[in-house]
Amino acid sequence: MNDTNELQRQILEVVALIPFGKVATYGQIAKLAGLPKHARLVGTVLKNLDEGSHLPWHRVINSQGKVSTINLDENGENQQLKLLKNEGILLENHKIKLKDYQWIF
Repeated sequence: MNDTNELQRQILEVVALIPFGKVATYGQIAKLAGLPKHARLVGTVLKNLDEGSHLPWHRVINSQGKVSTINLDENGENQQLKLLKNEGILLENHKIKLKDYQWIF
């Protein structure tokens, strides 16, 4: 297995642990995966997930509590927001309050 696959595996293993109804930041995932300062790599790995992946990618947000704006469904709705709302995670002023919803590992 090459280094890239190993780094991806480390990131995906941490993402898989995020519980229902909680979120984690890209930086938090990177740190827990043993890759501090590699938050962008987390975003890249998640962006390249297979479409049918069952990993809870939608629970990963940026450090300001904002969700990605690029993942829209066929109706133009933000997929990530829709999935988070289904878990009871709500936005306040277009942000998720990390103190209420952040996963504490």
